[in-house]
Amino acid sequence: MTSTLDRTAPRDLAAVVPARLSLTPKTTLAGQLDGAWWPHSRDLEAELPALAAALDEAWGRITRVTVNPARWPVIPHTVAVDGRTLHVGWFTEQDPDKLILLSYTAGRWDLLVIPPETEPAAAARLMAAAAIPGSVLAADVLMANETVIGRGIRDARRREATWEGEGGACMSPFGEPMGRSALPLSGNRWR
Repeated sequence: MTSTLDRTAPRDLAAVVPARLSLTPKTTLAGQLDGAWWPHSRDLEAELPALAAALDEAWGRITRVTVNPARWPVIPHTVAVDGRTLHVGWFTEQDPDKLILLSYTAGRWDLLVIPPETEPAAAARLMAAAAIPGSVLAADVLMANETVIGRGIRDARRREATWEGEGGACMSPFGEPMGRSALPLSGNRWR
């Protein structure tokens, strides 16, 4: 897999664009995930400051982050965040669609990472599903479910486009368009 990073993009996305984040509401129900994060790119050094800034108020100071290298082309050892250092690690055993955040004082949080290229409607579904309190669905299951849902939506759109492209005509069993007059009359005399 070949990846390129846009080095002309601003390095401090926190100042330019806020983090796209959905967090599980505070509750006693513990689930597999604590929410979802939809980064703008696959550049951890540019993306993590905005995420840490958004989470500092809600969860306290994040000190470490772990990722799976399968989804990130470059994994820096450290990232500067508001005058402090955020340590970044990686584990191939970790779910590729999950980000683990650690804090010395507040604990651990697991976020679903939605790929940057995901369509907004799919990202919204994933962010909502990952933020359900007490959910037993892991990151890989949510991503697999979204793949199936997305395929179903694309198939339905393709069928609708085909229908519209044929002028809404009915098809004969032989694949030929039929006019309404060719349809047999129903019991109530409607075609």
